Amino acid sequence: MRVSLRRFILDGLAQAIQALHYNRLRTLLSVLGITVGIAGVMAVGTISKSGRYLIFSELQTFGLKSVWVYRTNDDKDPNRAVRAGTGIEARDVDVLTNCCLTVRHLSPIVFGSGAHLLVHAGKRFSNPQLTGVGADYAIVNNEEMREGRFFKAYEVVHRRDVAVIGVTAAQDLFGADVDPVGREIRIGNRPYLVIGLLENKDRSFIGSLGSPGGIDANNRILLPYTTLQAQIGTKDVGVIQAEAVDVSKADAAVDELIQVLEREHNHRYAYKSTTMAQYIKVSDRILQGVSLIGIIAASISLLVGGLGIMNIVSTSVQERTREIGLRKAVGANQRSILFQFLMESVIISSSGGLFGLILGVGGSVILALATGFPLMPSWPVVVLALVTSILVGLLSGYLPARRAAHLRPVLALRYE
Repeated sequence: MRVSLRRFILDGLAQAIQALHYNRLRTLLSVLGITVGIAGVMAVGTISKSGRYLIFSELQTFGLKSVWVYRTNDDKDPNRAVRAGTGIEARDVDVLTNCCLTVRHLSPIVFGSGAHLLVHAGKRFSNPQLTGVGADYAIVNNEEMREGRFFKAYEVVHRRDVAVIGVTAAQDLFGADVDPVGREIRIGNRPYLVIGLLENKDRSFIGSLGSPGGIDANNRILLPYTTLQAQIGTKDVGVIQAEAVDVSKADAAVDELIQVLEREHNHRYAYKSTTMAQYIKVSDRILQGVSLIGIIAASISLLVGGLGIMNIVSTSVQERTREIGLRKAVGANQRSILFQFLMESVIISSSGGLFGLILGVGGSVILALATGFPLMPSWPVVVLALVTSILVGLLSGYLPARRAAHLRPVLALRYE
């Protein structure tokens, strides 16, 4: 039984290959149609995976569980007095730190950009973003240190003159390939000891989406927020950035933080919030839209390729009608006829799928080398492309193969 089945399959395969060889040009065109379609499927999968990797690798530089709370003024009445201040003060930080079960870590953020403080080291100058933060900021904002360390809680409490700087600011102030740790910089007329150098962060891609933090995340200097408050003469805090216990708890975390702030200030201020979960949703929507457009385009290509296979198999059935009648007259059954023509369509689609995979993987590697983006297809995409090509062949070839299998021998022999 096994020998006869093996023989049956090999005979059908040999006859299908021989028939396709006689019509090489038509076969090549049909294979090309499937190749383009499968390459399109590969491109969609690769772009979706690589785009998601690229976006999320940059979102991780903010901390995927991050939330931001800040004051807003949505009152459009020009005659109503607007309260001064940011609505968040230094005394609120202690209250917020241990107030909420949905918050794991928290850091105040004080912006020094409006103080017009000159930053220099000797005769070298820089124009960085000055930011005052808490000791947990490195955890909340997913910071990594290239050299040195981040400042401690006691340095924040005692307003120590210490600074952690970004790569761009370090190059401006000390030059390239110079370790700034242990060196002194001056902000205004106040000297600061550099205790840490931040690892490089790339946020250029998602900067265009309006994400917080600015485009150049490396041109910055971080100070203890209490020190910066003392230097610029304010008790205000611009933003509270916190890390939720989980991404799914981000909305609950901001609700709790806002409730505490409103209670502390007797509802004199209104607050808004931003969560990294919102940017994740936006990114997913963009990638889903790109994927949908690509899938539609690839589906059209596969449809055209499938119609090409159906056309070549139908033409083959018509041209070989007398051959089919002769084979059935000498004992060939419907199953063998059906199998032969199905094999022809599967060979065409599988060959197209294989060439499409080679084209897709090769194109991805070339683009990855040229652009530096991680454009590499995943194994699920490869398997999907192969399975799709085989299914297209089976579905496209079934109807003409079934028609060939049901031809009546007498009428087929008389066909001109």
